[in-house]
Amino acid sequence: MTKVSYYTEEGLKKLKKELDHLKFVERPNISQQISDARDKGDLSENAEYDAAKEAQGLLEMKIAKLEEMYSGARVIDQSQLDSDKVLVLSKVKIMNLNNNNIITYTLVAETEADFKKAKISINSPIGKGLLGKKVGEICEIIVPAGRIKFKILNISR
Repeated sequence: MTKVSYYTEEGLKKLKKELDHLKFVERPNISQQISDARDKGDLSENAEYDAAKEAQGLLEMKIAKLEEMYSGARVIDQSQLDSDKVLVLSKVKIMNLNNNNIITYTLVAETEADFKKAKISINSPIGKGLLGKKVGEICEIIVPAGRIKFKILNISR
């Protein structure tokens, strides 16, 4: 069963580009390496051949995983999203009630998460804890460092 994942248009293009690179650049390179190693003689004692076959297996697993992700990918139409509550692609301004720090995160699909750009996965502890909440709500989220209470200050797209 294919798992449905939601992406921005940019995120889906990035996924497709990576998949195409693996299939049309990396796969032929590995095949050539196997062919070159095979031409060197006895395969039973050929470390290059063994390494190339192992690399091929790992590449094929990665391609299969990305193909499955791509087949279940759906582009999110932001105009159809409700901005009254936290959803994927919501930009959420929250206050950590433990230390009064104010943080703004954008909730994105797992593959688009980038903490340096304040994009967190909807599958992360904070992302999961914020989903479905409304402005003014206080949510208590369990993170590796313990329990943190957040107050939702603003939700935007």
